[in-house]
Amino acid sequence: MAHRVTATDRGTTSFQLGVNKVSWLLIRFMLVMAPVVLFINGFTKGDWSEAFLFALSVAVGLTPEMLPMIVTSTLAKGAVFLSKKKVIVKRLDAIQNFGAMDVLCTDKTGTLTQDKIFLSQHVDIHGQTSHYVLMQAFLNSYYQTGLKNLLDVAVLDAVDPEIKTQKLRYKKLDEVPFDFDRRRMSVVVKTPQNKVRMITKGAVEEMLKVCRYVEIDGKVEALTVQKQTAIETLTQRYNQDGLRVVAVAYREFSIDQENFSVADESDLILIGYVAFLDPPKESATAAVKSLHAHGVTVKVLTGDNEFVTQKVCREIGIQCERILLGGIIETLSDKQLKEAVEHYDIFAKLSPVHKERIVEQLKANVHVVGFLGDGINDAAAIRAADIGISVDTAVDIAKESADLILLEKSLMVLEKGVIEGRRTFANMLKYIKMTASSNFGNVFSVLVASAFIPFLPMLPIHLLIQNLLYDISQIAIPFDHVDEELIAQPQRWQPGEVGRFMIVFGPISSIFDILTFALMWFVFSANTPAQQTLFQSGWFVVGLLTQTLIVHMIRTAKVPFFQSRAATPLLVMTAIIMCIGIFLPMGPLASYLKLEALPLSYFFYLPFILIAYMCLTQWVKTMYIRRYGWQ
Repeated sequence: MAHRVTATDRGTTSFQLGVNKVSWLLIRFMLVMAPVVLFINGFTKGDWSEAFLFALSVAVGLTPEMLPMIVTSTLAKGAVFLSKKKVIVKRLDAIQNFGAMDVLCTDKTGTLTQDKIFLSQHVDIHGQTSHYVLMQAFLNSYYQTGLKNLLDVAVLDAVDPEIKTQKLRYKKLDEVPFDFDRRRMSVVVKTPQNKVRMITKGAVEEMLKVCRYVEIDGKVEALTVQKQTAIETLTQRYNQDGLRVVAVAYREFSIDQENFSVADESDLILIGYVAFLDPPKESATAAVKSLHAHGVTVKVLTGDNEFVTQKVCREIGIQCERILLGGIIETLSDKQLKEAVEHYDIFAKLSPVHKERIVEQLKANVHVVGFLGDGINDAAAIRAADIGISVDTAVDIAKESADLILLEKSLMVLEKGVIEGRRTFANMLKYIKMTASSNFGNVFSVLVASAFIPFLPMLPIHLLIQNLLYDISQIAIPFDHVDEELIAQPQRWQPGEVGRFMIVFGPISSIFDILTFALMWFVFSANTPAQQTLFQSGWFVVGLLTQTLIVHMIRTAKVPFFQSRAATPLLVMTAIIMCIGIFLPMGPLASYLKLEALPLSYFFYLPFILIAYMCLTQWVKTMYIRRYGWQ
């Protein structure tokens, strides 16, 4: 188990791969465009040192230096929000997977049920209450030194003080620990009668395989087919009532035997059963419905038998007509299981390997899979999932394998986390789209300006200041609102989405950059080196304003400001940066930045340029949504 958990590589998420691809795409643009700009300006203007500085500034402007910071701060903001909702994020990248998750695999105990298991019945093989059976179950639970599960705790809590004092009359000699293949465990004690007794308890079907006798009213009889059928009928009835049944048996050995093993778990004498109740949570039904409404399918993966699982799932509204059992899974190839996992929502009598295989085949079907569990038997599946989830009360290996730790084992907590994951992903994607499209548009604008204008269209310091102000305006993106449509269903990285978006929206800004060139050249006669400062100031303002406004245009599929308004921090930040951009050429720093005040008539044209830019962007966005949809 430890090897399976530690050997599995988490790998790189689709979102990480996507961010890396966009980053390298922009860097490649920069590596290609910077030399092109250098040579064009060097040959056309003749000043190679000035051309070099301009090309260097273009390279800086095209480099997505803020991308890691925006992504990290958005994820960190999501992690802080989740911590307030009782979810501790161990791995920041997992937040995006949380939002992309479309299948949640969960164990039953404590998630769908109240996690308050108590001993309901202790009976002989005929179903009559038996304190003798309780005593043997108590000795088994008390003397086993492995991890005491909830069933052991329930047995220990159920016995009265008189029975607890009886343990002093027994001496532990050995034990055979529990494992998930046998699904039983044994302790060996010396009885007050100086006999060596192995007491075994475990899953009924596994116990029947190693029992040869039954004890009825103090008499040992052979376990016949008729008796076994009666036993199975009785225990199945308990299961259908929602009770988890554990069989109790014993075998006595020679006083001389000192060491015991699994091989000694044979020819046992069945004496009865202990049955446990763990009622469904009242909130489970609403949580399952809410997750389903948000596009997340809940699949139950449990080691319990099908009857108990069916009872619980029926009460909370999960379809339970079809159940796939671990024994069947053993016979299926990966290809067959890959198909089967799409048709079943309940899987019972599973081993840890079964759970891991189910998760892997769901992932192979291009699902983003979450797994919620807290036991040793869940660790491998938690590790294999795209988003591993455990709880603070889980065993250490489960918590170590998880990406998220819940402080409250509830599906309602998960539902809140899913929504925040989608909100976080949407805000990160906004910046990535803006950066890619804006930088792509700048490539065309710089090329046109460098080729046809006899002076630098913008000084290096202008490019750097513009880039700095734009980056500052985007710091508030992690706090932005997200449209409900983007939260309603799982959101995942679409490999071609950013590239397509960049090609469609990037040239729009170039169109208005070229219009600005024409305005400054023909209307304001800024067409000689003597008037280059005026030309540069005019493009500086338009370039910064259009670049800053684009966030409001592409942050939503709706009409910005009217149907969907950005959060106050983003509105304020972009407004401040736009004001700074307008007043820089006429402020006290203008001479230091080599800008000059623009004529008043320039501000008559400016609103028309910005409104036309927004209208064209909105129209292109509408056409884009009709053809490709919106993410």
